[in-house]
Amino acid sequence: MLSEAGILAGGAWASGVNLYLTVAGLGIAERAGLMDLPGRLDVLSHPLVITAALVLFAIEFLADKIPYVDSAWDSFHTFIRPAGGAVMAYMASSGAGAEVQVAAALVCGTIALDAHLTKASARVAINTSPEPLSNIAASAAEDASVVVLLWLMARHPVIAGILVLSFLVFSIWFLKVMFRFLKKVLTFFSRGNKEGGRPGGVGS
Repeated sequence: MLSEAGILAGGAWASGVNLYLTVAGLGIAERAGLMDLPGRLDVLSHPLVITAALVLFAIEFLADKIPYVDSAWDSFHTFIRPAGGAVMAYMASSGAGAEVQVAAALVCGTIALDAHLTKASARVAINTSPEPLSNIAASAAEDASVVVLLWLMARHPVIAGILVLSFLVFSIWFLKVMFRFLKKVLTFFSRGNKEGGRPGGVGS
């Protein structure tokens, strides 16, 4: 049970960071015999699913490294990533009854949403200094974290689950800090626009 919980939590968190890499990675791991996915999640190992996930990951790989494009991409995926994490949890717990499936989907969807919001808010903060190197470094670190977590899910799922719980605790503090930072940035730009629009101001 702890191993399956670790796989569910790890898959949900990874989905919130990069859904397509997570789907492709889990499917390839299942197909290669490196991992036994629970419930009906073995459908991810179908070649069609893996191919579609890899194509979408290639698109995200490029979009995720361009300033402002990455934030637009994240905004578009605010529903997709949490929904993907919830659906995978629902499928993974297919043998445990409908009530367990719904509960797993709710919990894992929330974990995926938390991971997504943490990633998206960090990217918005990075884009206050719009140069590509920081975006490339952040994107590479995010993809690497997903790969490492997938490996832990295959070899040490309990550790993967513990890491996700630790991240959830950290993200509560991180999101508060990011919210205050972004609020200050928006206030600064709002004041600048108002001053620029006044007669005799910067824009006159």
